[in-house]
Amino acid sequence: MLNVDTIKNGLVIDHIKAGYGPKIFSWLGLDKADYCVALIMNVSSKTQGRKDIIKIDNIINIDYSVLGFIDPNITVNVVSDEKIAKKITLSLPEKIENIIKCKNPRCITTTENYVAQKFKLVNKEKAEYACEYCDQIHSAGTDF
Repeated sequence: MLNVDTIKNGLVIDHIKAGYGPKIFSWLGLDKADYCVALIMNVSSKTQGRKDIIKIDNIINIDYSVLGFIDPNITVNVVSDEKIAKKITLSLPEKIENIIKCKNPRCITTTENYVAQKFKLVNKEKAEYACEYCDQIHSAGTDF
């Protein structure tokens, strides 16, 4: 059995869809961290079958809306003195900006680099977002 030490003060990003851990780890810049971090992949889960977990022995600023876009089932545990002080549950954000790029080759965001990539949630059940400029549909999580 794998043994990863408990963290004293930091964050545990849990219930990450299996295989998404490395993308989130990289997006957070944890590959360059000078504090203890752990990426644990393919952990057995009763509800998900398999999941990834990221442990960060430090309190860092995270854009929770981006994590919610990647996978709204993620939970973030804030750890203080080796105990969970706060549990944050995520959801799909209503809007996202500069997280994904529009796939439409005719969209202004594709041809003009200065235009922000803006998307709005249009179908919560299917986790679909539409480009605010051309209405191209993108799926949360899969287009990250």
